[in-house]
Amino acid sequence: MLTQKRLNDLTRSIIGAAIEVHRELGPGLLESVYEKCMRYLLIEKGLIMAAQQKVPIIFRGLYLNTDLRLDLLVEDCIILKIKAVDYLLPVHLAQMLTYLKLLQKPKGIIINFNCTNIFKEGQKTMVTDLYTRLPNGY
Repeated sequence: MLTQKRLNDLTRSIIGAAIEVHRELGPGLLESVYEKCMRYLLIEKGLIMAAQQKVPIIFRGLYLNTDLRLDLLVEDCIILKIKAVDYLLPVHLAQMLTYLKLLQKPKGIIINFNCTNIFKEGQKTMVTDLYTRLPNGY
C-alpha cells in the first residue's frame, strides 16, 4: 500500500543516489549522463523504474501523440526530472507540476547536478494533493 512514509523513504533513496552520482562525477556533464547513472544506481538499489516514458496529452477528449517524455518514473509513483543547469527556473517547476497532474502521481523530484551540494541546493521536491490524501504509514 502506498503511504506518505513509503514515498518519503523512496525520496531519501533517490536523493541519496543523486548525491552518490554527484560525488563521483561532479557538475558539468550532460543530463543524459546523469540520467544513465541514476538509472544504474536505482536499479542497483532494487527500485523499479521506467525511463523516458511518454506523457499522454488528452485535449478535449482527443489523445495527442506528442514527444513529451519524463526522465524517470520510480516505483510508478515518483517522477524524477534530471537537470544540469545553472539554476532551476520557474518553467522547470511548472513542467514538473504539469507532469504530476497529467500522470496523476503524488510526488516529483527535480535534481540539478550543476551545483555544489545536491542536498542543500540541487534538488526540489514537490507533492500534489494525492500525497496529502495518502495515509501517513507510521
